[in-house]
Amino acid sequence: MIPTWYVTFEVRKRGLLLRKRSPRETKTFATEHEAKLFARARLDEGLAVFAGTINPHLPRRLIPSSGIHAWLADEQDSTSRSEMDSE
Repeated sequence: MIPTWYVTFEVRKRGLLLRKRSPRETKTFATEHEAKLFARARLDEGLAVFAGTINPHLPRRLIPSSGIHAWLADEQDSTSRSEMDSE
């Protein structure tokens, strides 16, 4: 599958850096679910996280750090609803 989601997170500094590095790292994912699992893990580590869709994927979405908790909660809510629907 072609990656359509990305998650960017801050990288903790370790030791002395010999060269200048970006303070962030980005990983790509084929599905929103995979991106959310990864984002939750980084968030649980206490890192700043943001996510979004990769161009030219439509609809375009950008989830800033301030919206990550709501984005992750959205999946939990939809999972709970589908479990209730199946009962």
